[in-house]
Amino acid sequence: MLRIAVVGSGPSGVYAAQTLVQQREVPGVRVDVLDRLPAPYGLVRYGVAPDHEKIKSLQGNLRGVLEDERIRFLGNVEVGGELLPTQRLLELYHAVVYCVGAARDRMLGIPGEELAGVHSATAFVSWYSGHPDAVAEAFGLSGVDSAVVVGAGNVAVDVTRILARGEAELTPTDMPQPALGALADSGVRRVAMVARRGPSQGKFTTKELRELGTLPDVDAVVDPAEAALDPVYGDPAAAAALPAVARRNLEVLRDWAQRGPGGAGRRIDLRFYLRPAEILGGSDGRVSGVRFERTAPDGRGGVTGTGAYEEIGAQLVLRSVGYKGVPLAGLPFDAATGTVPHAAGRVVRGGRASVGEYVAGWIKRGPTGVIGTNRPCAKETASSLLQDAGALARRELPDDPLDALRAAGLRPVEWPGWLAIEAAEADLGRSLGRRSVKIPDWQGLLAAAGLA
Repeated sequence: MLRIAVVGSGPSGVYAAQTLVQQREVPGVRVDVLDRLPAPYGLVRYGVAPDHEKIKSLQGNLRGVLEDERIRFLGNVEVGGELLPTQRLLELYHAVVYCVGAARDRMLGIPGEELAGVHSATAFVSWYSGHPDAVAEAFGLSGVDSAVVVGAGNVAVDVTRILARGEAELTPTDMPQPALGALADSGVRRVAMVARRGPSQGKFTTKELRELGTLPDVDAVVDPAEAALDPVYGDPAAAAALPAVARRNLEVLRDWAQRGPGGAGRRIDLRFYLRPAEILGGSDGRVSGVRFERTAPDGRGGVTGTGAYEEIGAQLVLRSVGYKGVPLAGLPFDAATGTVPHAAGRVVRGGRASVGEYVAGWIKRGPTGVIGTNRPCAKETASSLLQDAGALARRELPDDPLDALRAAGLRPVEWPGWLAIEAAEADLGRSLGRRSVKIPDWQGLLAAAGLA
């Protein structure tokens, strides 16, 4: 029997586990899926916006894999720490597949980022998604009338949409009650989503973009003169040569530019060709706005500064300019790419593949692609592992690694513990007159799992 540990229970980890147990070349594969959190599903639970129920329903597919009798979920198990170094994990399993994602957001690298009221979009998403590591008190939204979101990808669209939504639209979601209360009491009336390049170069998908124009009592506004700075915007022949998503995005943005504001209670301004230069603050140490430099196309797909500046007032600034992987103690790490060096998923140490250690997902390829991209990525890694199966299986292992994990002082949350968390969240929702509501703190999660 080949015993494998998969570290991370998000899509890449679950798809890797599924591929390993469903293949037929190597019989008797058993997989333990380890996660630092007591709850599975990774960013599907803690990264997908709560009002995107169709995408969140992917949890049902991941659940089906984790309920396979050949796969065991072990939450509340931190790999790479004092209790479970990576080397010790390799002693307990024939092979380890690391699927740990990209946990750090990129900084803007401009003055003023340390001001109160300036956050990463990642932290904001974690807060309203109920991640137990989120700092709840950081997002008091009272006194916030205007917000600036720096970025032009789907995460920027998500946080912009959540800020502009009303209480009635968020109440049916599984958003934690404290976050729902803060957003319901929010005075945010204007959100500027700002990109340094033009409308034809946005990284958002059309479905997510269109949602901004369908929010009740919200105007989605594009300045036609600003959009026209994009050479493609007014050139039908050039637009026709764009990828399909970019063409559809342009159609949506052109429609909003032609329509103009309609006098709704809230407003989303989609701004282009503005590069953040400085975050401005008041005497109270809180953010008061952002100073942007106007950019212009450089003819090579990028932009260049023009020396003209504009200030946008805001009491909340969220940066959404990408993610980076973080080192895991005991594994090699390429700081430039934020990934673990690998060859077809095999971890590379000192220029040579380390048989028994593998990577999949963002820590393997960087923060690119959509959820479905993890399937072929995991399949490649699983294929490499299975090619090594003969050599791996010759190594003798101790008995059930769960005993060793407990002996080390870890308290794993097994699948029944996770089901107990689900039941507790359903009970919490009923008590609040809502559907299932997330438990947003470590103590509450572990208590629900029976580990208080």
